[in-house]
Amino acid sequence: MTDIHHPAADWELRRVIADAAHRREPIEIVGSGSRRTIGRPIPPMAIVSTLAMRGLSLYEPTELVMSARVGTRVADIENELAHRGQMLAFEPVDLGPALGVDSREATIGSLFACNLSGSRRIAIGAARDHLIGVKAITGTGDEVKSGGRVMKNVTGVDLVKALAGSWGTLAALTEVTFKVAPIPEETRTLMFAGLTEELAVEAMTSALGTPYEVSGAVHIDGALAQRLHHPPAGLAGRSLTALRTENFSAFVAYRATALAETLAQFGEIAMLDDGASRQFWGELRRLTLLTGSRPLWRISVAPSRAPLVVSSIRRYHQADAFYDWSGGLIWLEVPDAADAGATDIRRVLATHGGHATLIRAEEAVRAQVDVFHPMELGIARLTRGLKEAFDPFAILNPGRMYQGI
Repeated sequence: MTDIHHPAADWELRRVIADAAHRREPIEIVGSGSRRTIGRPIPPMAIVSTLAMRGLSLYEPTELVMSARVGTRVADIENELAHRGQMLAFEPVDLGPALGVDSREATIGSLFACNLSGSRRIAIGAARDHLIGVKAITGTGDEVKSGGRVMKNVTGVDLVKALAGSWGTLAALTEVTFKVAPIPEETRTLMFAGLTEELAVEAMTSALGTPYEVSGAVHIDGALAQRLHHPPAGLAGRSLTALRTENFSAFVAYRATALAETLAQFGEIAMLDDGASRQFWGELRRLTLLTGSRPLWRISVAPSRAPLVVSSIRRYHQADAFYDWSGGLIWLEVPDAADAGATDIRRVLATHGGHATLIRAEEAVRAQVDVFHPMELGIARLTRGLKEAFDPFAILNPGRMYQGI
């Protein structure tokens, strides 16, 4: 039977990790466990859950800064922020529906450990760009602290950035400090229906080149658009291209109108009001259009190459695509296959550039393919050096991202 530890204080977590390091016994670090099916499956081992490490340790609304224990639920943090008219500006994506799990217990620690960001990333940066301080326990049981309540210039290794996106393989986070932002007073969305993927990317990149502060640019192919629970009125059944602008009400109407005039050559434009816009982007954030069991890939590419990458993959597999970040991020569903299409997808990306992560697949498939994109030699050397520095006995989530790391 697998041992499960629920430390509620930093000293308890330090003791658990130090004991494991002394015995050279690997442990799995999790929050609520809502993202455990991402990554390479790891052998059964003791589980250390940080779910009991909850609560806000700092919130200064006027300074737009919050600190929270890593087991604090993202939903609780967002509720607290909403009471003050504030939000997590990077719009964290909710993988629960896509993974078929209840994500209501998803924690703020796992959010930053996985560096999960939503559509607003193109305007304000990724989750790691809003993380300004961390406390963590290394693989030797030592406590480390980096950053604080303000952004600083640093030399050497930026520990905050190193831990964001490390998926618990370098250290176990205990507290995170991050920037928050005011909720936009009003949101409007320009919507095109029926654009080809090439035209959609051209429209999105054109919109981002305007001064109208576009904060979301997505394209959904026709097959996935049919899965929307609340499709925009009159646009159902076709591919959808959406552009969001948001700010104070006095500015948004002008910006939306001016943006529509600038992009008129791309076709007829429907305008979603504030309520319909928030509903549409909220559904995209929850990835409800990506529910199912087929393999799901998350591909990062240069936006200008996104349609070419997808069309190249479609030479080998029927694939449904949802483009975010103006095409810089592609969520791609492919048919079931022995390797979830990994061989062909990696071949395409080797030709056209980009990185791919397998988000959803059967455990047997994840055990035999590279779930995270293979590293170049120099990056691999640096990654192994960081692992040896933070977790010299390789006991923290060993092998989850890469074999031997």
